[in-house]
Amino acid sequence: MGEIPALIQDLALILLVAAVVSILFKWLKQPVVLGYIVAGFIAGPHFVYIPSVRDAGSIDIWAQIGVVILLFTLGLEFSFKKILRMGAAPVIAALTIIFCMMFLGTAVGHLFGWKSMDCIYLGGMLAMSSTTIIYKAFQDMGVLQQKFAGVVLSVLILEDILAIVLMVMLSTLAVSHNIAGEELVTGLLRLAFFLILWFVVGLYLIPILLKKNRRFLNEETLLIVSLALCFVMAVVAVQSGFSAAFGAFVVGSILAETVEAERIERLVAPVKDLFGAIFFVSVGMLVDPAVLAEYAWPIVALTLAIIIGQAVFGTLGFVLAGQPLKEAMKCGFSMSQIGEFAFIIASLGMSLGVTSKHLYPIVVAVSVITTFTTPYMLKAAGPAYGWLCRALPRGWVVWLEHYTPGVAVASHSGNWKKLITALLRQVVVFSILSVTVIALSFRFFLPFTRDILPHWWANALCGVVTFLCVAPFLRGIMARGRRSSLFIALWNENRYNRLPLVFTLIVRGVVVCMFIFYIIRYLVPFADPLLLLLALLMVGGIALSRPLLRNTIRMEKVFMENLHSRDAMAKPDDAAQPGYAERLLSKDLHLADFKVPEESIWGGRLLGDLDLGRRYGVNVVSIIRGTHHFNIPNGNDRIYPGDHIQVIGTDQQIGRFSQAMDDTVVVETELADREMQLKQYQIPENSGWVGERIKDSGIRERYHCIVVGVETPDGVLEKPEAGRVFQAGDIVWLVGEKGDLADLLAFKA
Repeated sequence: MGEIPALIQDLALILLVAAVVSILFKWLKQPVVLGYIVAGFIAGPHFVYIPSVRDAGSIDIWAQIGVVILLFTLGLEFSFKKILRMGAAPVIAALTIIFCMMFLGTAVGHLFGWKSMDCIYLGGMLAMSSTTIIYKAFQDMGVLQQKFAGVVLSVLILEDILAIVLMVMLSTLAVSHNIAGEELVTGLLRLAFFLILWFVVGLYLIPILLKKNRRFLNEETLLIVSLALCFVMAVVAVQSGFSAAFGAFVVGSILAETVEAERIERLVAPVKDLFGAIFFVSVGMLVDPAVLAEYAWPIVALTLAIIIGQAVFGTLGFVLAGQPLKEAMKCGFSMSQIGEFAFIIASLGMSLGVTSKHLYPIVVAVSVITTFTTPYMLKAAGPAYGWLCRALPRGWVVWLEHYTPGVAVASHSGNWKKLITALLRQVVVFSILSVTVIALSFRFFLPFTRDILPHWWANALCGVVTFLCVAPFLRGIMARGRRSSLFIALWNENRYNRLPLVFTLIVRGVVVCMFIFYIIRYLVPFADPLLLLLALLMVGGIALSRPLLRNTIRMEKVFMENLHSRDAMAKPDDAAQPGYAERLLSKDLHLADFKVPEESIWGGRLLGDLDLGRRYGVNVVSIIRGTHHFNIPNGNDRIYPGDHIQVIGTDQQIGRFSQAMDDTVVVETELADREMQLKQYQIPENSGWVGERIKDSGIRERYHCIVVGVETPDGVLEKPEAGRVFQAGDIVWLVGEKGDLADLLAFKA
């Protein structure tokens, strides 16, 4: 038999060490993510006391897969729609933290006399907290359901998006030694273009794909389809110039809006745990004691800069975003580390040849150390808040607790604002779709037609097909015209509105004309005036086409149904939930989702018997069982293992409830004794069963066994009736647990 490949040996070593260390850290009640990093150091090449990993390159590939899957599952739990609902607050916090930490990182680099490019890249590395590490730490510490965790994750997602913009700026700076405004704007527009394109197309097509094939999507198939979408999108993102993890997050956020999101999240969880563990182990393998010793002072300085800087500037950012001081400190303290984007920026600098070689190992060491400190910083937020309350004047603390400029204030928008917003949205979205169709047609379809047809016939065929494909989108740009309710309302409201309204029609007609003119001009070398006249005629045809309008309306309807399908399913009666939630916006209450464990002793019990409101202060507002939602349940409703329940309460109440639910899990340690057995017993002359009826024997009631057959001395096997009387010589067939059968036979013998 051949030798086992090095990758399998490495994987065996990694998982063995990770298993032992993670159990130890669980016993010590420490976050498991820290245990994985320790396991990585033990299994790595710098720990010489046990065999180390042979092929670190393969492990690094597995770690990259882990990052992709972790970001995919994060997208499943936190969609773009949730960020948009939060308004400007996450943007304020993210920008404040990024700018302040970049300045601090650059200053620390200059303090050690490093060259300017090292300092600038170092500032970029220190500006980005680790979404992966924080998410895992929240999960391990059981605070993922708390209100502040959702705020932090929304800011982290924005940081990941802004990190791409930052990388564009740093790349431009490395090549030209100045940041060109044109290239920066181009990078921002490109990011916005692909984000909108992926979200719109994905949210239109993916739910349709899942819905059409739902009867074939058992758990195995749905897992494969989900992971296929994840990695295909990761490849598309890389080909478009973004990171694979970013693409995985985008497709996860799209799937988060589908009705299958919870099933996918549950199915992907074991895969995420496996590859996530390998990712954190691979980070631990990068720890080199020699580098730690050589660059001890820069590592210490950068570690303190991150911990103190994020604690201060993070708190400031979240206060400016509208969070009360206590919540802002919890948010800021929890972000005191750097992670995967720091590695990516460091690798970018090395690949461009503009940063020093020592910068990467220093950043890795700082990342590992700050990862260790993350759970403890989160725990320190409470005592730090108490100290600050004692140190600051009372009036300052009261003002900070009530200073909430980031809270959205409801306002009644006028019809003009609503119309302009709707027009901008539809023009941008349909223009992006039109550009995509035209680009794909000219990039792939046109060369194909020229290979099989004469040049002019190929151009004509490509032009017709391109126009037919793009026509519904061009009609979408011209939608909300003179027959829309907003248009009519503004037209009748004031005669001075009519000229601006006509102007909106003309502008959109010009946009459509430009698209058509570009298609024709690309394929037909006629005089421009003739082409422009043809384009204007086609614009008129599109505007008057009723079938195109119906197709556009149908596409918009499908998209909106897909966008709101999960919300609609969660609230089938459109009843009390929205108003109920609105009344709680100003209070320290929020909704949290929990899954009832399979082994929970709460399974099958009535809510009234559990008395969760009195014991933990939470209220159950919904029970989700498969595709069925039971909103506002009463005390006579039961919960079962595997149910998803939504509860409402404060962070403290939800924390107590979460701990109580974990404590309800009872694991059988002696499963063999619970195995059901089939035994036969022949009744002797002196048995207590002789002359006794089956229903009076107490076999079911007292010993939890049942009689499944009675064989007479003549060899006839009878079906046991409740009134059947046992006779001497009968052979009784019994079913029950091993212990119960032993007790029964000992008593009756």
